[in-house]
Amino acid sequence: MTRELLPPSKKNPLERSQVPLRPPAARSAPTLGLLIGATQGRFALQHCDGCGRFLYPVRDVCPDCLGQRLSFQDAPRGGVLLSETTIDITADPYFRRQPAQRQGLVQADCGVTMIALLHRDCPAEGRVRLSLMTDRAGMPVVFAHPETGGAPHMEDDPDWRELTAQPKFRRVLITDGRSPVAEPLARQLLKAGAQEVFVGVADRWKPAPGVDALGGIEGVTLCDLDLRDERSVTGLAADLAGKTDILINSAYHFRPGGLFDAGQVLRAKDTLDICALGLLRLAQAFGPALMGRGGDGTTRNAAAWVNVLSIWAQTGRPASAIFAAAQAAELSLAQSLRGELAQGGVRVMNVFAGALEDEWFEDLPPPKTAPAAVARTVVTALEQGIEDSYVGPDAEEFRARMARNPKEVERLMWQG
Repeated sequence: MTRELLPPSKKNPLERSQVPLRPPAARSAPTLGLLIGATQGRFALQHCDGCGRFLYPVRDVCPDCLGQRLSFQDAPRGGVLLSETTIDITADPYFRRQPAQRQGLVQADCGVTMIALLHRDCPAEGRVRLSLMTDRAGMPVVFAHPETGGAPHMEDDPDWRELTAQPKFRRVLITDGRSPVAEPLARQLLKAGAQEVFVGVADRWKPAPGVDALGGIEGVTLCDLDLRDERSVTGLAADLAGKTDILINSAYHFRPGGLFDAGQVLRAKDTLDICALGLLRLAQAFGPALMGRGGDGTTRNAAAWVNVLSIWAQTGRPASAIFAAAQAAELSLAQSLRGELAQGGVRVMNVFAGALEDEWFEDLPPPKTAPAAVARTVVTALEQGIEDSYVGPDAEEFRARMARNPKEVERLMWQG
């Protein structure tokens, strides 16, 4: 049974910090297809389009019909635990740091048999629920939870915390307190058990209702942070980089307008300075410290970097050309950042939202995305280890259309 996680004690500054280690990352190219589901919280396995059989492990041809028309599709998550073992000792340096692991052979309802990591509360030879996760090396692994019930502190399972970025007892930095997402996000993080939430605010002398509300929340500390100013970013990093376990980049600067509108060059400089260059400044100031603290246990180690982005980061939108371009640049930098921080076992997560319920989007028709929904999705992504999340029906529809036909999305964007 899973034991309740206790608040960590302060780290002894005289003790050596552990070098971040990663689990073995060798995978075949076809096996990386499992990342299609693992990075989005789906249980997507290889499927033969000829005979309809699910395949695991990943193969080049179907062993039943020898068909080569293979794709990855969502499979039933249920299964039966056939047998299990506990691994106490291993030769791999990464696993030698981990507590004893339960692993089991599971007969999945979709017809395949797979080896899975087992939650501490999984019953012996009983029903389980399967998930595809990504480990600290960014590679797919299978995890089995109890199908029903479980202990009151299931999220405290050490293997589950290793595969996610649970906010419980961690310290979080939100970079832009003027974003409409900042206030509900701070509340959701504290509700999820975060020990302290730091919120960066540029030009604190300027009035803003959201910033005033943040200042009145117990557990929230406001900090001076201007993503346009390198001195401001490096100054805050000197104080907080060694304390930040989760960094949430909520940089927000939306201004409508097409390429031919007057003054767009100046707007582009401002938007790129906050979104794309702001991420770059944060990465240079906070990235090395986060990567170096990726191995400090599983309770208060550097765990994740989250970017709150627009769905327009994945396609141009003539009516908001500059904002879409800045978001695309930020997404590209975030993907490079993911590869850099993976060396320290720190996850980089992207949360994509459509038009927000904000005055800058008042000319767009509904449906729009409530900032509180974005906040809930960010916390869910941290709790479940989801790399790429989409908020709201418009973002979900966008993802489905992009997967089916990106050119269709491009033409629809021409209509606004």
